[in-house]
Amino acid sequence: MPRFFYSALLTFLLPLLAAKLALRCIKQTAYRPHWRERFGFYRLPRQSGLIWLHCVSVGETRAAAPLIHALLEQYPERSLLLTHSSPSGRATSEALFGNRVQRAYLPYDLPFMVRRFLKHFQPDLGVLLETEIWFNLLAACQQRQIPVLLANARLSDKSARGYAKLGSLAQNALLSLHLIAAQTPNDAKRFQSLGARRVETLGNLKFDALPPSGTEAAAQQLRCWFGMQRPVFLAASTREGEEELILDALAATPIDDLLTVIVPRHPQRFGPVEALLKRRGVAYEKRSQLIMEVNRCTQVILGDSMGEMYAYYASADLCLIGGSLLPFGGQNLIEAMRLGKPVLLGAHTHNFEHASNQAVDQGAALRVNSAQEISAALLTLMHQPERLNKMGTKGLNLCQASLGATAKTQTLIAATLESQAGT
Repeated sequence: MPRFFYSALLTFLLPLLAAKLALRCIKQTAYRPHWRERFGFYRLPRQSGLIWLHCVSVGETRAAAPLIHALLEQYPERSLLLTHSSPSGRATSEALFGNRVQRAYLPYDLPFMVRRFLKHFQPDLGVLLETEIWFNLLAACQQRQIPVLLANARLSDKSARGYAKLGSLAQNALLSLHLIAAQTPNDAKRFQSLGARRVETLGNLKFDALPPSGTEAAAQQLRCWFGMQRPVFLAASTREGEEELILDALAATPIDDLLTVIVPRHPQRFGPVEALLKRRGVAYEKRSQLIMEVNRCTQVILGDSMGEMYAYYASADLCLIGGSLLPFGGQNLIEAMRLGKPVLLGAHTHNFEHASNQAVDQGAALRVNSAQEISAALLTLMHQPERLNKMGTKGLNLCQASLGATAKTQTLIAATLESQAGT
């Protein structure tokens, strides 16, 4: 009955979902060619021996890249389907894998839509990344005897409390999973507290993700444009409201020639952030228009480009990780550490709780909880290049010590496929 009421609520909200999708198609034109897929209608041909992975957006797609490459090599006779929930995730998939995989949007979690999805593709195995727990989708997979793994699984205290309020609805969904591969022991405990039975701790796939080829050359070009002698501060993947805090910090930071690069998390916010820079009277240039070294009077570069985050990290001296200054949960600090860069983090890092705490404890990252603390950190660290280098080395060492989740997950997938073949 709980799932019946959940489905009834979604059915009632369907007109609103359709209206939201229409608005997204207007704002994000990349959504338009494939919008029918959100309702379970697909034109892609069905391929046999299908392994299906759901990578909701950019972060999950990048994290899964080593695993996907490994599966393509291990199972050349099989097909891989990647599903996403955002145009940026789909675009990242296209850039990373080209036509080596199929890709589609996952439908809304209504019974008749997920049944259409499963009937069309008929996967042998499903792999959901991180915390993509969809109640009707999992129930439909269980009915069709399709094993589903929750890989690179994470669950914050806040999310665990939310799922606990759903009672048997959440418990039944977790019990329907073939296995949960948790990132950390604390994540595993939280899933078990909600009723999950088969849980293993395999580590975080994001530590295994490597910078794309060409990152060093792209970073060198950016640094030439920024100015080889200028100190460069990167505010990466910023969320709404954080740019104001960063600009407040910069206004209180008298560092000669400091250049700040602000890269909003979502492309639809490039315009609003540019408007904010204009209102504040900040001298800025846009990455999309750079063709030569920036003007010495330029204070901020607006990172209005896609697919260059690794290059931004590699070109910077110090990196602040967005989504952590305000309660968004924090974005991926591992990418910066993988490139040997020192990191600043706000207080809100529950999306990367374990990695963030490790980074702070090991001296690879520093917490900044206000504009004043950002300013103080800049004034201190930008005048201590040796300390910046030591922080970056500690972050790189942390990443090297945390490798291995991809191989463990690959082994788990192989064992699941073998058990399916034997039934």
